[in-house]
Amino acid sequence: MSMIALGADHGGYELKEAVKKHLDEIGVPYKDFGCFSTESVDYPDMAEPACRAVVAGECDKALLFCGTGVGISIAANKIHGIRACCCSDYFSAKYTRMHNDANALCLGGRVVGAGLAIELVDVFLNTEYEGGRHAKRVAKIAALEEKG
Repeated sequence: MSMIALGADHGGYELKEAVKKHLDEIGVPYKDFGCFSTESVDYPDMAEPACRAVVAGECDKALLFCGTGVGISIAANKIHGIRACCCSDYFSAKYTRMHNDANALCLGGRVVGAGLAIELVDVFLNTEYEGGRHAKRVAKIAALEEKG
């Protein structure tokens, strides 16, 4: 398994820590870009280094956390080459990998509990992109990104 980038603000810190424990248990390597406590920080500052590591090829995917998962997903999607999704259900976490080739999963520490988050992380990390008919759509996303 490739290296996973982790990033969280204070609202997602505790959920990130629970996911880290799970990743340790199943032997998935990660690099934690912060934050490292529940002290208030801004989610764009936490999304950027984790996402830049994915774009640079240092990490395969990112797992990002904030209070709702929404703010950090908006910030992540501003970074060229990132396809971030905010998910709180299994189906969305699976199909965003299969159909959208998402490379960042965003979770809300105040929305999902640790048990569900672990299931979402597992399906996200273990689901392959189907390509095929979806490749044209993912290419159109990249083209939109190029246009700005």
